[in-house]
Amino acid sequence: MVLSLGSCGSQARVLGLGSWESSNFELRTFTFRLRTSAFRFEQQTLRSQVSSLKTQDPRLISYVSGLASSSSLICMPPALSPKIDPVLLKDRFDRQITDLRVSVTDRCNFKCSYCRTPHGVHFAKRESLLTYEEIERLAGIFLDLGVTKIRLTGGEPLLRRNLERLVGKLSALKGLEDLALTTNGFNFYDRANRFKNAGLTRVTISLDSLRQDRFREITGYADYDDVLRSIETAKELKLDPVKVNCVLIRGVNDDEITDFARFASDWDLEVRFIEFMPIDEEEKWTRERVVTGSEILQTLKPEFDLTPVAREDASETAQKFEISGGAGRIGLILPVSEPFCGNCSRVRLTADGKIRTCLFSLVEYDVRDRMRAGATDEELKKFLISTVLKKEEGHRIGESDFVPPSRSMSYIGG
Repeated sequence: MVLSLGSCGSQARVLGLGSWESSNFELRTFTFRLRTSAFRFEQQTLRSQVSSLKTQDPRLISYVSGLASSSSLICMPPALSPKIDPVLLKDRFDRQITDLRVSVTDRCNFKCSYCRTPHGVHFAKRESLLTYEEIERLAGIFLDLGVTKIRLTGGEPLLRRNLERLVGKLSALKGLEDLALTTNGFNFYDRANRFKNAGLTRVTISLDSLRQDRFREITGYADYDDVLRSIETAKELKLDPVKVNCVLIRGVNDDEITDFARFASDWDLEVRFIEFMPIDEEEKWTRERVVTGSEILQTLKPEFDLTPVAREDASETAQKFEISGGAGRIGLILPVSEPFCGNCSRVRLTADGKIRTCLFSLVEYDVRDRMRAGATDEELKKFLISTVLKKEEGHRIGESDFVPPSRSMSYIGG
């Protein structure tokens, strides 16, 4: 990396602070002593300055520490200094946060065994949930910090009343490039047009079996045709790419892998197989029940010619394959057998206003109470920045010290 400084000589002001200041941060201007005899100075010079910074702002310290690890720094005259727009929301492992998952409810009308228990469910009280205005405010702050994608999840997000109104609020925010929804599709077909008109970009629909009796057994929901109708409606409205998520569990639905591939080809959509994860309420997960990506590909090989598709972004969760000789794609999301934590770009906001830096976090950070106590946008920005710096390096599934989170997927948001 090359950093342009404002002037050459014994003192130089670091550029890039202006863009922070324009975001309403109260950042001090600070200086580094540079070697007067040359334009280039070594990393050690900068590292020695990091510990002496007077500022207590954790993001600034992290940013400067990151510069100390870069390959070289070059001092250039002001006339040649390009504008620098530093990434504002990065964790301590230098991963940029661009994706925000927002759970709007912990309620769900499906009772999928890999997620929820059908007994003894306790939902959050209404007053504990973030209002649409609070979600809008927090989303705007995240966008100011470099997030560009928002996905609405649950529970089942369509159970939250007037969700189209939230979609309209979020789609109007400056800097948002992608607004998506994950749903079980139970009545999406009836509301899809309103969602599209409000600004929804695309949709992902969960479907774990193509057999009506098994679908009912897995979900506890009878109207399988409603989900198919929602998928069809999403395609008609071009909420592309329409994706279908299927959680594979050995002994439950792993005999439908080729059926789902045919479904992807016939319907010209992307079916994404997701490995079973240890985040179910009834704690029935075992490693033996996980169907790995290599097994899926081996199952599909005799019937399908699959062509790998290069990732458009390193942080994408799915390995993608085109189905040769037809339409459709297959996606593999393999958090257990092939973790992708090293390129993770996501944080989660729960329905009750907690920040989770990983799906498997053991710690949550309460932003709701800070906001309701009167925190300013600048104070909330600093809180989010310091929280992201605590993001875990990885989820540690399969490690001897792995501890599953206390809340299931339905409460956290997928």
